[in-house]
Formats: sequence, C-alpha cells, structure tokens
Amino acid sequence: MAARILHRLRHALAGEGGREEPAGGGGEAEDCPESSELEDDTEGLSTRLSGTLSFTSHEDEEEEEEGDGASEELEEPPQAPGTAAGTEDGGRCWGGELGGLQGHSCAGGVRQPDRCQSPVPTEGTDHPSPTEWVSAAERPGSSLLTRQLQELWRRSRGSVAPQRLLFEVTSASVVSERSSKYVLYTIYLIRSGQFDKAPATIARRYSDFEQLNRRLRCRFSCDMAGVAFPRKRLRRNFTAETIAKRSRAFEQFLSHLHSIDEIRRSPEFLEFFFLPDLQAAQRLTCTGMYREALATWANAYRLQDRLGVCSSGRFLLTLAGLAVCHQELDQLSEAHGYCEQALQLLEAQGSHPLLGPFLQAHVHLAWKVGKDKRRSEARLQDLREAGLPLQQQPSLKECLIKEPLE
Repeated sequence: MAARILHRLRHALAGEGGREEPAGGGGEAEDCPESSELEDDTEGLSTRLSGTLSFTSHEDEEEEEEGDGASEELEEPPQAPGTAAGTEDGGRCWGGELGGLQGHSCAGGVRQPDRCQSPVPTEGTDHPSPTEWVSAAERPGSSLLTRQLQELWRRSRGSVAPQRLLFEVTSASVVSERSSKYVLYTIYLIRSGQFDKAPATIARRYSDFEQLNRRLRCRFSCDMAGVAFPRKRLRRNFTAETIAKRSRAFEQFLSHLHSIDEIRRSPEFLEFFFLPDLQAAQRLTCTGMYREALATWANAYRLQDRLGVCSSGRFLLTLAGLAVCHQELDQLSEAHGYCEQALQLLEAQGSHPLLGPFLQAHVHLAWKVGKDKRRSEARLQDLREAGLPLQQQPSLKECLIKEPLE
C-alpha cells in the first residue's frame, strides 16, 4: 500500500513539473506549495510511510511491491477487540497536510472526523487527498491485515492455550539434626497466567533431587542425556553462594523435566511431588490428627491439580482423605462436595474399589446436609443387583487407612 501511494505521489509530481506555468503568474506559480517539500524528501517520505499504514484493499494486495511493512505487522501480537489496534483501520487514521502525513490516534478506536479528516485542496494534481485515503479504509476489503489479526484473535480465544508450569524456589533453610545437616529447599508450583490463592508447595533436600535424577536416568537415558543436574560438593555446601546456585539449578532442572512429555507423565516424576504428602497425610489421619492431615491432603490436592493428574487413583485417594477429615471435623458440606467430585470421576467406571464406599458416604452426608441423594441410592441399588456385597464393603475411612502408599 505504501509503495502504491508513493507511486501516485511521484506520478503527480512528475506531471506537475512538466505542466506549463500560467503566464504572468509570478505569485501564483505554485498551486501546491507543499509539492516542493515532497519532491525534496522523497526518500524520507518513503521511510515514514513504510510499515505505518495498516489498511489495504484487494487490488492493492495484488500490486504490492514492498513486503517489509506487512511482515513487521504480522509479527505484532493480536490485541483484544475494542482496543485501538483492533479497529477497522488499525486504530489510526491519517490527516493533515500531504507533506507531513501526520498520524492521529483515535480515542477508543473510533475515527474522529474533526481531527483526522482535514482535506487539503489538491487542484491540478491526480494524487489522492487525505480524505480519499481515509475513505479507502471504509471500502469493502479494506483493513485486510487487521481483519486477519482479529480473526486470529477470535480463533485463539476459542482454543485452549497450553499452560506452562513454573517451578520457583522461594526459600532455603539449613536444617541440623542429630546426625546430619542439610539444606531444605521450598518450591512453589505456579501455573502461568493464573493467580493461585493457595500455592502448591513442596520441600525437598539435595538427596531427594539426586534420587529423582538417578531414577529418571535409569529409565529415560536418552531423554535425560541433555538434562543438567548440579553436582555434589565436598565442601562449602552451606554457603549462601552455593545455596543460591543450587536453587536456580533445581528450578531449571524441574522445568527441563516437565518439558519432556514422557518424563512429565512418568510416575517417578509425578510422585516426587505429591507422594510424600500423601504418606504424611495418611499417617496423620491414622493417628486422629485430622486438622493437620487436612492441610496436607489439601496441598497434595493442589499439587496433583497443577501437574494435571486429577483422574488418577492417587487423586481419588486424596479426595477420600479430604472427605474423611472434613467429616471428622464436622464440616459436612465440604465433605459432601468432595464425595460428589469423586463420584463424577467414577461416573464412567462400572466398578472401582472406592465406588461403593464413596456412594455410601455420599448418601449419608447428603441426608445430613439436606442434599439430593437419589442418584447415589440408585447407583448403590445397581451395585447390589450386580451382586456386590455392600454390607461387607469397608468404609471410606477404612479404605483410606489401609491403602498402601509406597
């Protein structure tokens, strides 16, 4: 488009230069005084026009000679509809004198005629006036590039953008025990583009990372060939410099592992995050420390949610732990909600060791809180007719305590 306008301007100037001046018109020799400025600054004008006009027509598209301006605009990210860059003519209209081609931003993406459409007389020339340039944006097929970006934006809003999981070491503390001394690293799991009110956290020491690295290299030797791991040191393990370097190294180590599909879905990688919490929560539940267990079950829930494993057997066990602890703490509505969530996951499964216990717990809790329990009762009846001895089924709490977690 810029090349086409420049061609018209040059053609107009050439035609004006070859035209005879009217006789006796010393003071009227210049009908268009800005033409001399355009003629002297042809290259400068070309530079200013390149990549600034954001609308084209279909016939301009066929004759376009310069691609630099278009390629630069294609690299710009699409903006949301309603912003200045998302308007019909790119959120910018052009006016002023031809010599300057001053661009005015239109507030709210709406063209302002009093500021942006100030026609200048162009008698005796065949190049378009600013009004013609502005009206070109209103022709069918104009703003082709901007419309393509808007269409890309609409399509991207309808698609699910992949979320990136970030690993951030937020603190590190030196722990001294009777026979050992080590550094404990606290790591947050953060989903990009979201704000988590309650973060998912883990606390691991160097030996935990080393064990994960060793297990993954045994199983995924090829994938792990390019993954770096901080080496062990014999001295200066507890200096601030060493702790800071290892913190950054562990962040990069986990991010690299998570970027590899096979490793990201492997039990070795996943259980590194939430299995210690499940084991601790189970011990606390067995000893009747339900409030402490509830916090640990909740963190295990968030960890599995961040890692995208909310349909596994471990996640069902986590829901059972949350339901049992809430029930024991007399928080019946919360316990009922976790039972419902588990039953939704078990909807497509005809049989599961936890299906009967979850149904029985859901019926009991629904009766307590005054919720509808007919669907669960119907599913229990189906299990009885299928020959499942529900009277011999363990309760949800018994299943939770007896589940082996290794």
